[in-house]
Amino acid sequence: MDSSQPPPRRPAPLPTAPGRSVVLLVDDQPIIAEAIRRMLAGEESLEFHYCRDPGLALEVAADISPTVILLDLVMPDIDGLEVLRRMRADDRFRELPIIVLSTKEEPAVKAEAFSLGASDYLVKLPDRIELLARVRHHSRGYTALVERNHAFEQLRASREVLANDLASAARYVSSLLPPPQELGGIRADWRFIPSADLGGDAFGYHCLDADHVAIYLLDVCGHGVGAALLSVSALNAVRSEALPNADFRSPDSVLEALNRAFPMERHNDMFFTMWYGVYHRRDRMLRWAGGGHPPALLIPPLPPLAKGSLTAQPLESDGPIVGAVDGTRFEARQVTVPAGSRLYLFSDGAFEIATQGGPMWSFDALQHLLENPPQGGFLPLDDLVGHARQLAGTREFTDDLSVLTVDFA
Repeated sequence: MDSSQPPPRRPAPLPTAPGRSVVLLVDDQPIIAEAIRRMLAGEESLEFHYCRDPGLALEVAADISPTVILLDLVMPDIDGLEVLRRMRADDRFRELPIIVLSTKEEPAVKAEAFSLGASDYLVKLPDRIELLARVRHHSRGYTALVERNHAFEQLRASREVLANDLASAARYVSSLLPPPQELGGIRADWRFIPSADLGGDAFGYHCLDADHVAIYLLDVCGHGVGAALLSVSALNAVRSEALPNADFRSPDSVLEALNRAFPMERHNDMFFTMWYGVYHRRDRMLRWAGGGHPPALLIPPLPPLAKGSLTAQPLESDGPIVGAVDGTRFEARQVTVPAGSRLYLFSDGAFEIATQGGPMWSFDALQHLLENPPQGGFLPLDDLVGHARQLAGTREFTDDLSVLTVDFA
């Protein structure tokens, strides 16, 4: 290894015995070392070590992990100031208390020692009581600092593990979402941006038979892996049509079956909101029901050569939340879908966005944007996501952002 290169960054070792002071004296005079040893002898929780060769000071310090160093200034070959400089250049000893113990009393010498990183300065030989007091004071402070740094490092490592787990869960949820595709007379597309804490968004669409297409989006309360697991479980139950006594062509029947299957008391008090619709391709009828979820927006196209704003029809989802109360009933509604219309489904993360220095963006503001797209026609999904990121001033969101569009031929 090139000795001119600084050593790799390594954290200071955690003291093996909390409350114990480990003192290292670096001094070329054994008579001074014996005097210091006697001053410290007999003190509980105090361990004394001596290094006569200043060239070995860093090596000895690495071996014994002192909590304080007593350092002489006047030594042959390598003086104390050079030892001090080397100590402070090594990350292992950057914060280790170093008390200069010297016969020199000149203010200029003291000033230079402090400028190089000395923690304290004593003229030798000091009074025993004062030496003990300073050794214990610096040692306690250093031990507390090292323990705090180790606690922060453990917390950082735990957060990194959690972030990796959340990222893996987000990738898993994303892998379950259906690809943008055409089926049963519709064209479905979506954008899903999971938050750093991972919310509980999930959505999908699939053909129930030759005439019916199910379209749905749900949002579990809370964040984290638990919320994601619940959303995946509910998503799979709907996608696989595995809910007992549910008629999947009847939106109210599906939500009532979900309410029975996922009571919040069995899922860590987590509930979810949902919009579930069924489109009948031949009669162009869309039936839907919802619980506690943002309304879907159905936007017909402008007639040919017409100018002006689009007009969105909110498909309300104001029923009760799913999983909160046993025996809850849901109401289904229906609407005829004009050809060329687009349906927007959202999680609340698509509009509950804290803007930079302003109020929270609202559902009404989102609807206004969709009704008045800058380039005319329907607003592209990437433009909607870009607008949300511009409002938030970041690419990351505090909640999952899910937007599902369905274009009807």
